[in-house]
Amino acid sequence: MSQSAPIIGFTLDYEEKPTYSKLPWYALRENYCASVSRFGAAPIALPHEVEQVEQYLDMIDGLVVTGGAFDVSPALYGETVEHVTVVVKKRRTQFEFAITNGVIKRNIPILGICGGQQLLNVVLGGTLIQHIPDTIPNTLEHEQKNPRNEPGHTVAITKGTLLHKIVGKDVIDVNSAHHQAVAIPAPGSLVNAVAPDTVIEGIEIPGHKFCLGVQWHPEYFVTDADTAIMKAFVEACK
Repeated sequence: MSQSAPIIGFTLDYEEKPTYSKLPWYALRENYCASVSRFGAAPIALPHEVEQVEQYLDMIDGLVVTGGAFDVSPALYGETVEHVTVVVKKRRTQFEFAITNGVIKRNIPILGICGGQQLLNVVLGGTLIQHIPDTIPNTLEHEQKNPRNEPGHTVAITKGTLLHKIVGKDVIDVNSAHHQAVAIPAPGSLVNAVAPDTVIEGIEIPGHKFCLGVQWHPEYFVTDADTAIMKAFVEACK
């Protein structure tokens, strides 16, 4: 698709709680959209209409799979026991699986953020830790109590990866808002970031135009590294 401003689609959260509306409603934080528009991209929201996935793919030049306060069903990565903390949103996950498979097939740039990185790993054949505190001894506080626009901990960036090329640093500060993480990385993926407690914080797929997942939220622009990630993603979508 050729145009001056790349069109970047964002997956939406879905809620049934009677707050904004008494009927089910979609949600997306404004800073997701602002994080790409500041670099000249045109953000659009993608409702969970699985039958429209091919039309969406014809429209977009890039995809951001966003995070949210829910989890990918463990059944989708072969686990039969579900941790008590797991909350699923079947319709959202069904849609995100379909459109993520579509962008991988078409070699459209994709950025998975937090839960979006976890979904990307599962779509590609990896697995997840269902609840970090019950799996990793002496774990960091991955659900930070301080504001999301502040760092929560550091991550080590793997040399030789796309992410390292983008941020140009071996260690960066990140915010943190998750209780799950990658367990077994997807076949063909590279781990590009790891927390001090060994939790995997990022993956990427070599050979794809741009296929990057990060466990933190770069749309908050906590550091220059976040700025570099969002800018590089938009550039890849042009």
